[in-house]
Formats: sequence, structure tokens, C-alpha cells
Amino acid sequence: MRRLPPLNALRAFEAAARHTSFQAAAAELNVTPAAVSHQIKALEEHLGVPLFKRLNREVRLTDAGRACLPGLRDGFDRIAEAVESIRPGRGGGILTVSAAPSIAGKWLLPRIDGFRTRHPEIDVRIDAAIQTVDFSRADVDVALRYGAGRYPGLYTELLMRTEVFPVCAPELTRGKTGLKSPADLRHHTLIHEDEINPDPSCPTWAMWLRAAGVQDVDASRGIRLTQATLVMDAVLAGRGVALAKSVAAADDLASGRVVRPFGEGVLVDFAYYFVCPPASLEIAKVKAFKRWIFEEAK
Repeated sequence: MRRLPPLNALRAFEAAARHTSFQAAAAELNVTPAAVSHQIKALEEHLGVPLFKRLNREVRLTDAGRACLPGLRDGFDRIAEAVESIRPGRGGGILTVSAAPSIAGKWLLPRIDGFRTRHPEIDVRIDAAIQTVDFSRADVDVALRYGAGRYPGLYTELLMRTEVFPVCAPELTRGKTGLKSPADLRHHTLIHEDEINPDPSCPTWAMWLRAAGVQDVDASRGIRLTQATLVMDAVLAGRGVALAKSVAAADDLASGRVVRPFGEGVLVDFAYYFVCPPASLEIAKVKAFKRWIFEEAK
């Protein structure tokens, strides 16, 4: 048997730590501040360490309190999900995810079986769309968006940052004209991604070549595509060299289907964000997906 402190004491600590206030925790738990203080004191005695520093008009977590909080919060979330999953019509159903094509096809889809294995009661529908979803009209639960992270009125959390760097098929690095240095790009086709909503910090081929000191390559020539997934398909087919986003290229690089011939990555301002209406965070299937996808993103 696990030797755990009383559940009410753990709940009182988690609420007080989240609010950094015994009074706010008491209001949430529908008890008196004195009751919260008593529960936390009993918990501290049980553990043998102080969890809060009690100041004149506020409380602050000790190092021990900060160390304990993430695991405890995760534990309560998992308990809530388990209970929610057995309520009729609440645990399962279809989860609709609107995702930018660059993350939907090259990153999310190859990993989604992991989520379905963990949560077989939830079916997933992936809507690969460039447009920002209107949650008030569309039948969508969550969105994975690539942008600056400004989505007014919605819960928004950074999921992954991305770098940009040259990639090509392995065969383009071999032979007399193989890619050994940036100057060798003169022998190869440049693949351009023409983004609908471009990130000013994302390097174009003209910017990248200028930074690399290459002057005799015409950066205006080559193949132009409008989506990162199409860019990677062209690279895989050996059509040329692209400046690829690390998220879109991750699995192809890991498998050796594409390589980075040279050059450090450039961290860009745009990133991938988890987005949903604030109220949706209380829905069991959204909670489950959010926890899983952030674990994957690590």
C-alpha cells in the first residue's frame, strides 16, 4: 500500500500553491482560510518539511513546496480525467484538432497512434488548415497554430519553437557536384517556401546566401511551394535543396531520408502553439490530448 498523506491536505496545498493564497484556496474549496491553514500545517508535519514561507500579508512556496507542486498537480489532473472518463458521454467521443499543415502531416500524424493507444475511447479527427479556426462556428476542440502566438480570447500555450536550415536528399551530397559547402548550391535547384503569412524573421534563400557569403547563386530561381509539407515532399524526391523548418523535417532527418548538408539552424520568431477556448480545458478529452501532446513536444 502507498503511504500517502490525507487527500484533503494535498488538495488544500495544491490550491494554496496555485493561488499563493490561503484565502483564495479556501474560496475555491468552499472552506474557511483557517481550515486550509490547518490542513497544510498537518501536511507539513506529516512530511517533516515546511511547504510555505508565511509572511505578514502573503505566503510563498519553499523549495520543497515548489518541488512537490508539479507532480501533485499532474496527479490531480489524472484523477479528474479518470473520473471524467467514466461519466456517460464525457470521457470519449471524437476530438477534432485543427492543425497547420506543416505540423499536421509531418509531425502530428506519425505520432497520433501513441495518443490513441493511451486513450482508445477517444477518436481523433485532424483538420489540416492554414486559416485560423473560429471556435464559435467550427466543430473544433483544439488547434495547433504556427504564428506569433497572439490569439485574443483564447487559451494559448507555446508548444514548440522551430529552427530553419538547409536540407536535401542524401544523394545530393555525393559526386563531383555534391553539396559540401554553401558555394556548391550553384549546381543545385533551390526550393522556396512561399508562406501565406510569412514570418519576417524566417530567412529566405536570398538572406541565407548573403549571410553565408555566397554571391554567385541566383536566389530568385528554383521551385516555389506554398506549404512546408510540399517542400519536404520535393526534398524527399531529390528535386533540390530547401530551407526547412525543424518540426516539419524532424522525422525525415531522424530516419536519414534527408540530411543537413551544412549550416547552423536559425531560430525564428514564429512558433507552434496549442490553442483552444478557455472553457474547453475542463473537457476530459481536451485535457488528455493537451497532456499527451506536450509530452510528445518535449
